[in-house]
Amino acid sequence: MGIFGSKASGDAGASSSRAAPASLGGLSIIGGGMTVRGDLETAGVVKVEGTVDGHVNAKQQVLVTKGGVVHGDIDTTEAIVGGTVHGAIRAVERVEVQSGASVNGDITTRRISVAEGGSLNGQIRMGEQPATEARVAGVGKIEPRPALSRPPVPVARVAVPPRASMPGTGH
Repeated sequence: MGIFGSKASGDAGASSSRAAPASLGGLSIIGGGMTVRGDLETAGVVKVEGTVDGHVNAKQQVLVTKGGVVHGDIDTTEAIVGGTVHGAIRAVERVEVQSGASVNGDITTRRISVAEGGSLNGQIRMGEQPATEARVAGVGKIEPRPALSRPPVPVARVAVPPRASMPGTGH
């Protein structure tokens, strides 16, 4: 029996323990006072306490803490913003903008929560976003967003016969 497990075969336990963390993804932290220049990609969670000059693509979640800054787009399943984002946020499930946070860019998501004191400067698109899901599921290159088209709005026309002039009124 080994110190860390009861299995005689160390290889079987080692391979199963290696597979679990990879499938769950990890936590990546950009610490306060740190600046990262370039795009970030992960299957897990990214917590930004410092500055990121580039796009952030995290399959699970992106957390931008108070004092954290992102100069680029964010693609994820869930985004929680307590700091500043200068770029678009595309989140499959939800976006939360906390009090004192600032987002300068478009937001595309199914659900959104904005606390009093949170600032949004951009368009908000809500509902089913199949193109966003495909982008986040791939956790790869950030593809350009497809142009959204609006369905034509039918114009109702009511046929009203002209009024006949009333005798003696002059109308």
